[in-house]
Amino acid sequence: MLARRVIPCLDVDKGRVVKGTKFVNLTDEGDPAELAERYAREGADEIVFLDITAAHERRGTMLEVVRRTASRAFVPLTVGGGVRTVEEMRDVLRAGADKVSFNTAAVATPELLTSCAERFGSQAVVCAIDARRAGSVGEPAGAGTGSSAAEPRWEVVTHGGRRPTGLDAVGWAQRVVALGAGELLVTSMDRDGTRSGFDTELLAAIATRVRVPVIASGGAAGPEDFVIAVREGRADAVLAASIFHRRLHSIASVKAAMAAAGLPVRPIVETVE
Repeated sequence: MLARRVIPCLDVDKGRVVKGTKFVNLTDEGDPAELAERYAREGADEIVFLDITAAHERRGTMLEVVRRTASRAFVPLTVGGGVRTVEEMRDVLRAGADKVSFNTAAVATPELLTSCAERFGSQAVVCAIDARRAGSVGEPAGAGTGSSAAEPRWEVVTHGGRRPTGLDAVGWAQRVVALGAGELLVTSMDRDGTRSGFDTELLAAIATRVRVPVIASGGAAGPEDFVIAVREGRADAVLAASIFHRRLHSIASVKAAMAAAGLPVRPIVETVE
């Protein structure tokens, strides 16, 4: 079994790391390059950098901030936000990213995933899926819970959670993998920043239907949530932001809990300051 990855997330707005609840009420959490360096030192397997307002503001990724971040964190770096063309993906990779994440642009132009995968390889193409629970199959969004046997459904949202798409998250996940995405970053909008645990139903619904790794995002409160995301949600990697930014829990404590539960994790190598 492959090692399960622990990934801190840097949500970046105007060059600063921010964090909110359900994508709103953002607070400043620090400089992305400084946080990335700290997380690499503390044992992060990878780091995700999301320029969260690029799509909404219709601009490209802040490449200089990416360069500063990549130069201080010697672990794989995924960058998302503002990439709308093959050429822009090339620029982000040249700035130091190892992978590029697509969300809004993938919904607007699905064939972009195929073009980028053909140019740079599927392993470099991540599709981020921000999903909001929308009732059960056969029910309209906002309907009641229905019977206990009904299968829940989730709607894809874009533009930093501002715009519903009408797309079913599970069906969209299957489609983007067929188009060339080599990894999925699945965020529950309902759980984001709430510290109420990952949406394991959402994760499992997607992970059991695709052949690529799934990163769990949205709702981590403590180390046990990471274990549950892997065991029940079938996630290949687990991502969190605020609990690491605010030092509520460490990467080491999360990996220790996962190892104690029998999940394979990469050891943390102590570095000398």
